[in-house]
Amino acid sequence: MALMITDECINCDVCEPECPNGAISQGDEIYVIDPALCTECVGHYDEPQCVSVCPVDCIPKDPSHAETKEQLQAKFEKISAAK
Repeated sequence: MALMITDECINCDVCEPECPNGAISQGDEIYVIDPALCTECVGHYDEPQCVSVCPVDCIPKDPSHAETKEQLQAKFEKISAAK
């Protein structure tokens, strides 16, 4: 399941550089996560790095983008192969 950033985001800029897939970018009002690039850090780390550094705990799983660990691993492999 991809992650999402809620409107509690304070635009502190700590999550964006932590994303190994470049899935986080500045949106119109808050940071946003591209679900096509978010692997919840599967393939890179044991836990999502953006979640671990977020000071306001505003990065939950996105229920509209449900994925299994295997699907996230496959997405990681596809993204890695494209680089």
